Amino acid sequence: MSLTADYSRPAVAPTPVAAEASTRRRTLLLGIVAAELVMLFAPTVRFLIDRWTVSVWHNAHGMFVPPLVAWLAWQELKTRTTLPVQGSAWGFVFLVPALILHALDAGIHTELLSAVSLLVAVPGLALLFLGVERTKAIAFPLCFSVFALPIPLGLTETIHLVLRHVTVAATTAVLPWLGITVFTEGTTLHIVNGTLQVADACSGFSTLYASLAVATLTAYTARSTARRVLVLAAAAPIAIASNILRIVFLVVLVYIWGQEILETFLHPLSGMMTFALSLPLIFWLGGPAGDRGDGK
Repeated sequence: MSLTADYSRPAVAPTPVAAEASTRRRTLLLGIVAAELVMLFAPTVRFLIDRWTVSVWHNAHGMFVPPLVAWLAWQELKTRTTLPVQGSAWGFVFLVPALILHALDAGIHTELLSAVSLLVAVPGLALLFLGVERTKAIAFPLCFSVFALPIPLGLTETIHLVLRHVTVAATTAVLPWLGITVFTEGTTLHIVNGTLQVADACSGFSTLYASLAVATLTAYTARSTARRVLVLAAAAPIAIASNILRIVFLVVLVYIWGQEILETFLHPLSGMMTFALSLPLIFWLGGPAGDRGDGK
């Protein structure tokens, strides 16, 4: 007599009650993990809010990134209701490094490293809660969240200085065509009626960073590859040119009405002009939003 295993019988499927209980346990576990991460990253969120609101001329656009990312993710997921919702352990590939970065930041107190770890943790949570397929569907919104990060102050100082020198050089080249004699000293412009210093707030950094974010979003919704390349390549020159026009405008105002004009509302209003010029032009270059898959 020989004993053989009978493999012809199908495996017993879990009962609906057992499957529902398993789902509840998994949901509860993931909910606990999410709640712990919320408490862990609460100081990081406060840091980001402080950096977004410190000045309109630095990282103010960052406050609009999280709600925009949430809206984009919702737009992508609502058209993919047939995709399976099955949590994936691949989420820990993101969560573990995120927690390590957060632990490192707790020791060196940069805050920015913790902000990076938060952005790394979000895809991990998406994989755990939504699964691989749905996380792939929201890959762009997750990547776009990088624009919420404030650029390190050490790097912004260098960027500010470069932009200030570019702005002064271009303004100095334009003003003689308008009949205005100008003498430059570093990043300071001297004309007959006064002196204008191109400070960090006038460097155009905020317009540049916001324009890059808007250009990335516009490229994502553009109809063709050519449009995407065009809008991404043009974003920085547009932002810099808009700020140069702003400084030229202010110099002309000082030339006509004197340096006291800088104490009026026209000075901060001119800063809004850079956004008013840059962003609509970027949208126009990107063309009307449409199907991203035609490749034309």
